[in-house]
Amino acid sequence: MFGVKGGANFSTFSGDGVNAFNDPNGRTSFNLGLLAEIPLTDKFSVQPEVLYSGQGYDIADRNNANDIEYQLDYINIPVLAKFYVIDGLALEAGPQVGFLVNSEIDYNPSNTNSGDVSLSEDQFNKVDFSAALGASYKFRGGFFVNGRYNIGLTDIYDDSFSNNVFSGADAKHSVVQAGVGFIF
Repeated sequence: MFGVKGGANFSTFSGDGVNAFNDPNGRTSFNLGLLAEIPLTDKFSVQPEVLYSGQGYDIADRNNANDIEYQLDYINIPVLAKFYVIDGLALEAGPQVGFLVNSEIDYNPSNTNSGDVSLSEDQFNKVDFSAALGASYKFRGGFFVNGRYNIGLTDIYDDSFSNNVFSGADAKHSVVQAGVGFIF
């Protein structure tokens, strides 16, 4: 079975050395992609996905003005084990690998492409590993809803980059996702 999905991301950084820059509201963005659900038994499936995922965090929350966002966007590939607890309700867990496709600071995130400042991708690790934990509910007819938490396992910053002000920061992604989709 193949499907499409999309939803909202609520992301921030976790780890040592990042809390001084972190707005507790984090960055709100989106995820969008394709999936396949491969049933192995009546209760167990494997679900690989390919998603575009907007991640990062808010650098500053300015009163009566737009936030300043640190935007890191990835192509994420999770491979989830799904266990159906009851008909339609599944618990999901598995590894995820992400590939960095965009890195910028946005001084005006509410306006499209005004205030974007590209960052050198050399200061970031190009590959991001995380663990995904979540749940989904599939209705009759193929429509489903899901919620997921992605726990970053690798550092976001590449410590070998010579001008990296975050060298040794131990920053990892922390992303909550909520979404909907349809399986054909």
